[in-house]
Amino acid sequence: MSRQAKWEYFRTVYDRYQVAGRADKSALLDEVCRVTGWCRKYVIRRLNGPPPQGPVRPRKRRPTYSAEAIRALAGIWAAAGYPWSVRLQALLPLWLPWARRRFRLTRDTERQLRTISCRQIDRRLAPYRKKHHRRLYGRTKPGALLKHHIPLQLGRWKTTAPGFTEVDLVSHSGSTPSGQFLHSLNLTDIHTTWGETRAVMGKAQHRICSALDEMRTALPFRLRGIDSDNGSEFLNDQLWRYCRKHRIRFTRGRPYKKDDNAHIEQKNWTHVRKLLGYVRYDSAEALAAINDLYRNELRLLQNLFLPSVKLIGKSRVGSRLRRRYGPPRTPLERLEECSVVDRKKLQELVKLRDRLNPFELADRVDQKLQRIYGRANLCRGPRGVVATGAKNNTDKGSQRLIAMRSKTPGRVTFQMAR
Repeated sequence: MSRQAKWEYFRTVYDRYQVAGRADKSALLDEVCRVTGWCRKYVIRRLNGPPPQGPVRPRKRRPTYSAEAIRALAGIWAAAGYPWSVRLQALLPLWLPWARRRFRLTRDTERQLRTISCRQIDRRLAPYRKKHHRRLYGRTKPGALLKHHIPLQLGRWKTTAPGFTEVDLVSHSGSTPSGQFLHSLNLTDIHTTWGETRAVMGKAQHRICSALDEMRTALPFRLRGIDSDNGSEFLNDQLWRYCRKHRIRFTRGRPYKKDDNAHIEQKNWTHVRKLLGYVRYDSAEALAAINDLYRNELRLLQNLFLPSVKLIGKSRVGSRLRRRYGPPRTPLERLEECSVVDRKKLQELVKLRDRLNPFELADRVDQKLQRIYGRANLCRGPRGVVATGAKNNTDKGSQRLIAMRSKTPGRVTFQMAR
């Protein structure tokens, strides 16, 4: 029943209520409450009051936050990397002294931004959030072919020999997925944590197979199996035939379950994202420079000199899950304990480790990373085309990568700045 219909019904009941007896009034009250859904006390108060003139129109509340305040809030939200409302409210007092000059805020606008609540932030930024709803953080498209041929890999890995690996593809498209851009094909061994990475242009099947074949020959052990996600760059006939030819076990994780490939997801950050960031690389020069880093200094630094820990067991104590980790060891140290390895390659790696200076190796990694960043496309679009809204490389909405040397020699950390 509409609001207008309720009041028309109430007008007819009002006249009957005025002339009804005590018992009839009680029955009328029950009827009105049942038909309209109003509270009994509210109905009694209205029936004993003056004759109804019409539905009470609620007074509209004047807007508390001006359009200028909402625009400034959206600008701060974009510059801070689109944090959720609780984080955005917490950072507003810190950002307002700088926003005052950037957006030329008045005292009243600044007061509104200081007093706005988290719930109001969600409401006011809803139209802006819709524009960014389709932002792509990954470029994986599901592959529909050969799923019945490739078994699922479920549960925890129970490998005791090297060769069983997880693979994944990391996109270097920046914020614009159009055109051709670079990807990093990342591979990590489950038993030894040995890692190999190669950069490819696009996601063509033959390029993925070529990069995987190059990494297979570079490994100091035989590649026995690969486990991937359900992307079409992996679930295709060419890679399936390649694995059958070289007797490589091919498995996949469940769709939309990233924890099935937890080992490689962690390496995607430490071996790729932490170094190259989230900017766009789409040139042949960047491809050659990144592969030069992957094949040489970075590969040696990560596998010969950087130890990692491995989970060796989990036990439940009450409602808590206790995890036990083994001592930190480098991938090469774990390889030395394995019997199924290429002894010739292993001896060459041990001699190389004894000869190399890790500090000099880390310095060369830093120098190459600086040159690689100089080949990044900061315009957020294909090479030579500036994306809409990015008038120049200093556009506030564009993501920039700043390389900063940390206090620990030989390590480079990257921070996102706008």
